[in-house]
Amino acid sequence: MARDQVAPDKIAAVEEITNKFRDSNAAVVTAYTGLSVAQLKELRRSLGENAQYRVVKNTLTKIAANEAGINELDEFFQGSSAVAFVTGDPVAAAKGLRDFAKDNPALVIKGGIVDGALYSADDLNKLAALESREVLLAKLAGGMKASMAKAAATFEAPLTKFARTADALRSKVEQGGAE
Repeated sequence: MARDQVAPDKIAAVEEITNKFRDSNAAVVTAYTGLSVAQLKELRRSLGENAQYRVVKNTLTKIAANEAGINELDEFFQGSSAVAFVTGDPVAAAKGLRDFAKDNPALVIKGGIVDGALYSADDLNKLAALESREVLLAKLAGGMKASMAKAAATFEAPLTKFARTADALRSKVEQGGAE
């Protein structure tokens, strides 16, 4: 079907979703059948400021994903679908989805794409089990600091040992000379 025969609102929707795919570093596809409007509102709040949860039409979203260069998600667009577009930390969004799904079994995580890599629902749950980026970076910095302190102590030890030995030898010579 030629693009000029398609309704303008559908073209605009595809363009908007395409831009969301391009601007996001992660997109998680879910099924939401059985969730009330209030529950969807609660889910959106639980995802935080760096993620947008949007109920989508499968056909338009497949087209938009393909236009954004993402072909791996086609299999997830079956039945009711919604996409969490993540522009921040994907771990935080995965945790929000996982925690909400625990309390609301009607939300089913189908899969997604994170930094260009396809993630299954199990992979996203493993991602949710990780600590946040800030915590991981803090642990890495702490580990590096400890390694540097250990290296400094290792390099300093022979000098300290030499200084103690020289001091003991000097004391022994002085005591020997005083007798």
